[in-house]
Amino acid sequence: QVQLVESGGGLVQAGGSLRLSCTASGRTFSSYAMGWFRQAPGKEREFVGRISTLGRPTYYADSVKGRFTISRDNAKNTVYLQMNSLKSEDTAIYYCAGRWGIGTFKQDEYDYWGQGTQVTVSS
Repeated sequence: QVQLVESGGGLVQAGGSLRLSCTASGRTFSSYAMGWFRQAPGKEREFVGRISTLGRPTYYADSVKGRFTISRDNAKNTVYLQMNSLKSEDTAIYYCAGRWGIGTFKQDEYDYWGQGTQVTVSS
């Protein structure tokens, strides 16, 4: 069993930056592909980006490409989501998710989820 805990959310002005962290329990974190998803008020949860077990490759939704960067530190059992040039439309609850082996864009193929962290971007 893997438990994921996100942190780093908060309130930021448009154009600002935040870095989210997701720390996993367990000894096999390096075997899990990790994804980030978000859910805005009144909308369905959507894919943000994902990272492979060893840190490359990474993939991003078009809406965040060039502004968001995913990285991981397997020694710390942590995956990060660096968010720059934030926009009001980035306001959402952000979730990290883990899947054994190869990553995917499909949220229903992830086995483990964090509780989410709120990101609010004020315009």
